[in-house]
Amino acid sequence: MLLLLGTSLTASAASNVYTVKSGDTLYKISQQTKVSVNNLKSWNGLKSNLIYPKQKLKLKKSTAKPTPVSASKDKVVKEFTVSSTAYTAYCKGCSGITRTGINLKKNPGAKVIAVDPKVIPLGTKVWVEGYGYAVAGDTGGAIKGKKIDVFIPDRNKALKWGRKNVKIKILK
Repeated sequence: MLLLLGTSLTASAASNVYTVKSGDTLYKISQQTKVSVNNLKSWNGLKSNLIYPKQKLKLKKSTAKPTPVSASKDKVVKEFTVSSTAYTAYCKGCSGITRTGINLKKNPGAKVIAVDPKVIPLGTKVWVEGYGYAVAGDTGGAIKGKKIDVFIPDRNKALKWGRKNVKIKILK
């Protein structure tokens, strides 16, 4: 299944990250960036050819850890309360690769939350009460509306998080 809607291609060569536009396909991005479809899928943890607008795709293999999110120069754009739970990268059926391609098994210190992209777009920097600064880098089947799932690498600590309402700040 491919997302086909129609506009232009743009990539940031300096950062080696491509932001998907409406109408893009993996093949079209592959031709434009001279990166194979297989590499795009592998480097971004894609299991199918499905991509979506505003999704960030790595254009080269990365061995670097995700950059920590800092709010020192970020301003709060929006603030609201969400229902939160926690997840790990080691659940049954979990690959450990987020929707945006972050390998949580190789980066257990990453601060990532799963979101409903209709409420919080993927790639958004956030601050979560009781969790800290993070990036909206994943989605989940039960994450609909004002719900989030915070990544906690340790199963017992994830269970201890439980389900609670927390304040979240959307940063820019």
